[in-house]
Amino acid sequence: MKTTNKRKWLELIWVNKLLERYFDGRATEKEQYTIAHWNPEIGKDIAQDTLEPNEDTERIWKNIVAELHLTPKAPDKKMFQFYHYAVAASVILFISMSILFFKHTDQVETTQPKTHIVNSKSIPAGTDKAILTLEDGTEVVLTDHTNYNTNQVQSNGKQLVYNNLLPQQHTGAIQEIKYNYLTVPRGGQYYVKLADETEVWLNSESQLKFPTSFIAGKTRQVELVYGEAYFDVSPSSKHGGAKFKVNNQNQSIEVLGTEFNIKAYRDESKIYTTLVEGQVAVDFKNNHKDLIPNQKLTLNVLNHNVTIDHVDVQSEISWRDGLFYFKGDSLKDIMKIISRWYDVDVQFENKNLEEITFKGVLAKHQNLTEILEIIKNLSIIKSYNLYDKTLILN
Repeated sequence: MKTTNKRKWLELIWVNKLLERYFDGRATEKEQYTIAHWNPEIGKDIAQDTLEPNEDTERIWKNIVAELHLTPKAPDKKMFQFYHYAVAASVILFISMSILFFKHTDQVETTQPKTHIVNSKSIPAGTDKAILTLEDGTEVVLTDHTNYNTNQVQSNGKQLVYNNLLPQQHTGAIQEIKYNYLTVPRGGQYYVKLADETEVWLNSESQLKFPTSFIAGKTRQVELVYGEAYFDVSPSSKHGGAKFKVNNQNQSIEVLGTEFNIKAYRDESKIYTTLVEGQVAVDFKNNHKDLIPNQKLTLNVLNHNVTIDHVDVQSEISWRDGLFYFKGDSLKDIMKIISRWYDVDVQFENKNLEEITFKGVLAKHQNLTEILEIIKNLSIIKSYNLYDKTLILN
């Protein structure tokens, strides 16, 4: 991946977490000074004369200014001002083609439509949870409060780790390969380390089929039945040259050892394959395409059209880092992501809202009401109604 893109992305994450620590009262003196350096009004009571800005502070400031396409000025000119609700919610938003900043002391009161909320506290952010289906059909519920351990697999509730019990050298006898399924429901996510040490992060509403062990020298194959997954593949050099394949009903991806993301949801007509590092070959309907880092292949499963674009891979895999990253997506597509993470059904009372597009970065740990308030306060929607598991936008 490009170092510059990765650095900018990490700096946005850094700012997000810094602001969260500040408003939670957990920021160190230096972090408090950094906040004061950006916005003297909110930090004038805590900045210390003995603290001085360091090179990292200046570098990060300049890069943030460049990222947001602002005219560089000294931080003490109050240029980097955050509207209080956005900061408190630990979010950095930049909408459409422009960026909206507000001084928190100069808020203009407006009449907002009343919002009807029912049981809002019952819809928190998603958690680590999944269902493990064993080869005999037994289902094991995995949550962040449960442990599951056998001589072949261990889980502490947040991750699943397999041991490869098959011998690395065999005499030619046929080895029986057994398969497990890991199903992540809506409102969940999960991490699994396969028996070959390949790491897989599964997003909400996803299912992975995989062998419980691998045979040395034989192609390692798994199937992303549906959903989204990030793969960090153990290199073939550790497995007798064995390649690694990820199959889907519409395509197959072959790798030697690399990092990539696949998005193949059942309710979407396109499959997205994004390469982060290494090299992959994508095969579909007798076609073959090779990808290089920072490329995304989009396959339309209805007409089999294929496009390959250069992308910022960090934005494509932001879900793994606990962030929503929207790049001019329509509100309809954004609500598909929201519905999976918060396990709600979304209805548009005003159909014109579906095609509104905006850009932004949101923290996934926020509950649904916090996300909706941010969207509403930005005048993207006028109001929302939340009835148990149904969200109505207007």
